[in-house]
Amino acid sequence: MFAGKTLFAQIMDFLPWSTFHRIVDRYSGNRRVRTLTCAEQFRAMAFAQLTYRESLRDIETCLSAQAVKLYHLGFRQPIRRSTLADANEIRSWHIYAEFAQRLISQARSLYATEPLAVELSNTVYALDSTTIDLCLSLFSWAPFCSTKAAVKLHTLLDLRGAIPSFIHVSDGKYHDVNLLDVLLPEPGAFYLVDRGYLDWQRLYVLHRASSFFIIRAKSNLNFHRLYSAPTDRSTGLICDQTIALDGFYTRQFYPDPLRRIRFHDPQTDQTLVFLTNQMTLPALTIGKLYKSRWDIELFFKWIKQHLRIKRFYGTSENAVKSQIWIAVSVYVLIAIIKKRLGLESSLYGLLQILSVTLFEKMPIQQAFARIDYNSDPGNSDNQLNLFMF
Repeated sequence: MFAGKTLFAQIMDFLPWSTFHRIVDRYSGNRRVRTLTCAEQFRAMAFAQLTYRESLRDIETCLSAQAVKLYHLGFRQPIRRSTLADANEIRSWHIYAEFAQRLISQARSLYATEPLAVELSNTVYALDSTTIDLCLSLFSWAPFCSTKAAVKLHTLLDLRGAIPSFIHVSDGKYHDVNLLDVLLPEPGAFYLVDRGYLDWQRLYVLHRASSFFIIRAKSNLNFHRLYSAPTDRSTGLICDQTIALDGFYTRQFYPDPLRRIRFHDPQTDQTLVFLTNQMTLPALTIGKLYKSRWDIELFFKWIKQHLRIKRFYGTSENAVKSQIWIAVSVYVLIAIIKKRLGLESSLYGLLQILSVTLFEKMPIQQAFARIDYNSDPGNSDNQLNLFMF
């Protein structure tokens, strides 16, 4: 019998705790705290994510059943529902947001060599948001419409490894296009966005920063053609044009030429029109790049199904944002462990094994040794392909 650490303790050892404590000190997170430190709060919430706990009472009951092992899990005292609720209410969510960003930096460096849908050395991002519906009477701080509340999870997903490089949590009324004001453009990077982000003044900021964008065109686009490149229609490519925008304000907001690519997809029988400021890549490569934007939709679907971000343990803004950022930290942590240990299983498989073995004392590699990598978890095949790195 392995007499070392529990699996949960081994998982937590992959976290950079010295960095976490520096962040906590910066925000005075443990000031006047006697019973539940920020580190213990993080462990309790991470445990809830890994074991799919539904409520604070569920967390308390599950940990109480393993009271003799709590010290070895990193808890000095039993976890009380009221104490954890107060911590989620009071401890600044910025602590966990900043810590998640540090984990994201680690994960991105590990997955920097992952292949893309096309052979490209540039960084490729997909930008989109997902809405999480809430009850208006309980979450009045997050208005969405007259009958319900909501929070939006705006995500910039690095397509190498499906790692979220930037996340912004807002109320339901925050328009997606406003996120372009928050982003710091990365020179040479590609940003794949849908038509909700079509704002010429903001897109021109990306262009001036030497970043590239690919976006679907709207049907009422006002432009004139400057040049048409030869195309092979047997590939589905209808036209590859250099255009200039018309319209008084549009021309002022984006005065430079654009590239307009029209493509017919025989599989879906759809005709798609793309706009980009990338003038040199083959037109079909632009289309393949934009098709990979679907990865962010799969990412949203996956985290909603396998992380606790649809049901919250508290109703305040601080509690909701703390839970979301800790959930993101857990997702990125499992991705880091998967890469560092060279595990072949999907994230789904790793989470399923951990959910029932966290209290076991065995080497972490042994816990995943018998996973059937070809097993079907019973959900949509598409969502799992994203995480079979």
